[in-house]
Amino acid sequence: MSASVQAAASVLRHDWQQAELLALFDLPFPELLHRAASVHRLHFDPAQVQVSTLLSVKTGGCPEDCAYCPQAQRYHTGVDAQKLMSTEAVLEKARQAKAAGASRFCMGAAWRSPKDRDIPKVAAMIREVKALGLETCATLGMLSAPQADALKTAGLDYYNHNLDTAPDFYGQIIHTREYQDRLDTLEHVRDAGMKTCCGGIVGMGESRAQRAGLLLALANLPAHPDSVPINRLVQVEGTPLHGTAELDPFEFVRTIAIARITMPHSMVRLSAGRESMSDELQALCFAAGANSIFYGEKLLTTGNPDVERDQALFARLGLRPMAVEVHSGTVHADIVETPSTCERAA
Repeated sequence: MSASVQAAASVLRHDWQQAELLALFDLPFPELLHRAASVHRLHFDPAQVQVSTLLSVKTGGCPEDCAYCPQAQRYHTGVDAQKLMSTEAVLEKARQAKAAGASRFCMGAAWRSPKDRDIPKVAAMIREVKALGLETCATLGMLSAPQADALKTAGLDYYNHNLDTAPDFYGQIIHTREYQDRLDTLEHVRDAGMKTCCGGIVGMGESRAQRAGLLLALANLPAHPDSVPINRLVQVEGTPLHGTAELDPFEFVRTIAIARITMPHSMVRLSAGRESMSDELQALCFAAGANSIFYGEKLLTTGNPDVERDQALFARLGLRPMAVEVHSGTVHADIVETPSTCERAA
């Protein structure tokens, strides 16, 4: 990469245009991967992958109508509503996740938004998980500004709230929440001083232009998300999107590559849908700039590759989990050797 191109790739932009992203999508596949990998190497060790575990601490019974989600109470998917888990039960899962190599522990609850009475219970989970030396992340639906402040005070590092899809496709997927509601929650999270985890889902029947529109919306946020989960639709029988034509695997890799190019400092995460990905497809995604995964546990209510398979894949590819550095006093886990850097699918 020339010095001028390298300098351009180091600049954080928030003024991307749709035509620019579509031009990237149209590049020959090897050229696109080369560009994405070059940007990745400027900001990250390409052999390191950040590993997170996601636990559903409150499953099912969600009143919203997200067309992809098996936790919506209006769909018959076999997911039974469950109450919020106890702090000790969550803590035991966090210990297991740390022992398996996770550096971040994400807690998801199937709420449209938490009630104020729920916040102290979640705050207790956050404090205890953080005391283990894990980074903490939560996805609880929409947050008010005071709720975001309370979670920050409890020590929450990241809050996940996805945009899900492009603004012009959103109305075909969700009717119970506006796009602006999502943007408002992200603003509350940023204002509280937490890091944002924000991405979307591809393969829901959207066009390439709408996939570009999702990435455009993410890349042009006031601050790039610290983590960008790119979910591949998991089709669950009983949801409206069951039976949707499957996205071409190379198109998924292209999406990963463009996320890396447009958000060069962000962790780009392979999230939902990884269970159905071949090792070869995942390897292409890592080559395209993905550097974060969820492993272990079920990814909320859909499957996820088991730890042994992931460890074997890492060994075959020469990849290693990112380490965490634990400080004395109030325990906080920071990713080592990176710039300062999970909603229904996170």
